[in-house]
Amino acid sequence: EIGLELVAQNFTSPMMVTSPDDGTGRLFVVDQIGVVKIVDANGTTLPEPFLDLRGNLANLSPTYDERGLLSIAFHPDYRTNGKVYAFYSAPLRSEAPEGWNCTNHISEFQVDPENPNAVNISSEKILMYIDKPYQNHNGGQLAFSPADGYLYVSLGDGGRANDVGNGHTPGIGNAQDLTKIYGKILRIDVDSTATGGVTVQQNMTGTANQTQNMSVNRTETPPEPTWTTFAGSLYGIPTDNPFAETLPEILGTYAYTSVPPEIYAYGFRNPAYMAFDSGGNNTLFVADAGQNLFEEVDIVLGGGNYGWNIREGTHCFDPNATTAPGASCNITGYQGEPLIGPIFEGGHDLGLVVVGGNVYRGTAVPELEGRYIFGYWSDSRTVGNGTLLAATPPTGWAEGALPETAVSLTPDENAMWDVQTVNITGGTNETLGTFLRGFGEDANQDLYVLTNDVGGPDNSTSTGKLWKIVPPTAVTPAPTTVTPTVTGEQTGYAA
Repeated sequence: EIGLELVAQNFTSPMMVTSPDDGTGRLFVVDQIGVVKIVDANGTTLPEPFLDLRGNLANLSPTYDERGLLSIAFHPDYRTNGKVYAFYSAPLRSEAPEGWNCTNHISEFQVDPENPNAVNISSEKILMYIDKPYQNHNGGQLAFSPADGYLYVSLGDGGRANDVGNGHTPGIGNAQDLTKIYGKILRIDVDSTATGGVTVQQNMTGTANQTQNMSVNRTETPPEPTWTTFAGSLYGIPTDNPFAETLPEILGTYAYTSVPPEIYAYGFRNPAYMAFDSGGNNTLFVADAGQNLFEEVDIVLGGGNYGWNIREGTHCFDPNATTAPGASCNITGYQGEPLIGPIFEGGHDLGLVVVGGNVYRGTAVPELEGRYIFGYWSDSRTVGNGTLLAATPPTGWAEGALPETAVSLTPDENAMWDVQTVNITGGTNETLGTFLRGFGEDANQDLYVLTNDVGGPDNSTSTGKLWKIVPPTAVTPAPTTVTPTVTGEQTGYAA
């Protein structure tokens, strides 16, 4: 059982909360509408945003949208260099294929040297332009590894359903196509300009909209032609990336000269939540939104293929099978590589979309130590009914035994975790009574929950709230606008 203590409110669509661990005790709340707000150590939300990208965003739908300002990440040396990185959805750039939806930016900013509570917006350096054929499945998470210091980026499969359509590779989809960065986790070195790899040139047949590209630009100017990407000078490729050095290969009928060396892992649908364990061995957890039947959480290892769109969770995926898994499918990827299964798999009777969280390493609730805390967005698109969950590693699971790459992963190391719903003090039923939007940690690794009462980034509302997970005895009565509710039974989805 836990309590939820209200820390701050009046956000619109809060997506994540983070801290640079700079000794100030500040929390930084990322709002999808394009602003990052600071909550100071006294719990006061500063009136002026730390970062304001509202003028840079694509036009968002107030009722539901997967675009916007989706995440930020502070450089590991933020105390000294003042660098912060953002993932946001901008209007479609002129170099993108005609008729596509938007261009996601991965940008570096510098904090104002005269004002530690504000970013110098003119300092922006766009590290990547990622053109999108559809508004959904952006991924959108940035995270620095506490172990290696590299920046990890989660990208969705390009959008629409089934990993098919405009901009998707016919026959296999984007997530399984190693010539494309869609449906992947990327890993880059923002402190280096050494590529560690090769110049990447796609060599595929078909129309421009069918085969257009990795859509990533490593330089300050857009690539020419748009289906080519070049090693550039704004970031480097870690030399131990799985595809840092690749030779010409054949993937089905699609010939290519190289896999983009940024790719760290692949086979994801919409990895919209990603976080490193801040303790232990700094394991990387990704929550990948499912389609028809199953949501999943994965432990991500270098070079791993996580199955989409061959599988949804552990089950065969058939786009025509909306009530039961497909009858048969490949047991390996298209290069004969194993498909790595999730540590959690859940159906849609509990909720519509998985919301990834963090392994609990805080001090407020010691009983949660080592458990992965996550949840479901809601069981309804119109009325918020989010759920909190806690996943416990199986008996005998040893984090220290995990290999650095997926090559030597054993079935025991890839076992399902035991998952339970979480009891919340003061609740009356099995949901939060509001939409669950995200999680995050402070500098002490205590865990926070983000909620709002509407399903989209509606600028006319300010129902977004930031809650801290605390012991149940530490909770004061919650505001009447949001009543946390009780959960507490086995889900039965993970064994």
